[in-house]
Amino acid sequence: MSRAFFSWSGGKDSMLALHRALAEGWQVEALLAMFDADGERSRSHAIPPQLMHAQADALGIPLVIGRAGWADYEAVFTAQLRDFAAQGLTHGLFGDIDLQPHRDWEEKVCAAAGLAAVLPLWQENRRALVDELLALGYRARVVCVDARFLDASFCGREFEARFVADLPASVDACGENGEFHTFVFDGPRFAQPVPHAVVKVHEIRQSEPALGHHFVAELR
Repeated sequence: MSRAFFSWSGGKDSMLALHRALAEGWQVEALLAMFDADGERSRSHAIPPQLMHAQADALGIPLVIGRAGWADYEAVFTAQLRDFAAQGLTHGLFGDIDLQPHRDWEEKVCAAAGLAAVLPLWQENRRALVDELLALGYRARVVCVDARFLDASFCGREFEARFVADLPASVDACGENGEFHTFVFDGPRFAQPVPHAVVKVHEIRQSEPALGHHFVAELR
C-alpha cells in the first residue's frame, strides 16, 4: 500500500480525487493545506483554519498547515514535502483536472523532495466529474467567485444541481479556470457534517489589477 499526502484545498475537486484515492487503496496520511503568511485563511479558497481542521477531523486524516506568502510559497511547500519523504511517504496526490502548468509544478516540487505526483482526476471530462461528485452525495459551499465571471449572488450558495444550472454558459461547471472555489462540508467519507454559516460576502479588490476582483464568503 503506497503512503501519500494529499495537497488539500478543501474544495470539491480535492474531495473527489481523495475519494477515488482512498477507494483505490492509497494510504493517505496527511492533508497538506497552504495558508497565507498569518495563517488566517487558506490560499485561493479563503477557508478559516478552524473549519479546515473540522473538515479534516470529519475525514479522519491529519491536517498539516503550511504558511507562506506567494514569494516563498514554493520553498515552504517543498520543505514540507521533504519532511513527508523523511517520514517514509512516497507519493503526493493532487486534485487538478487538466491544467498542464499546474501538473508541471506539482511534478517538479514532488521530484525535488523525492516523491512522485499522482493526479486521480487527470484529463477527465469536467462536467462528468461534477455529476460524479453530486451523485456520490458530497455537499459543498461556494466560498469565492471571480467577479470577471460571476456576480456576488453566486457566492455563499451550495454547490448543487441548481447552482450548476444557473451558471452562465461561459463558466465551466467545475470552475477549473478559477471562476469559483468551494468548501466541502459533508459526504460519504465524512464521519459527520462540518457545521458552518456564511456570515457575510465580501468584495475584495486587489491592489494589483492582475490579481483580480473577487467576492469571498466569510465562514464561521
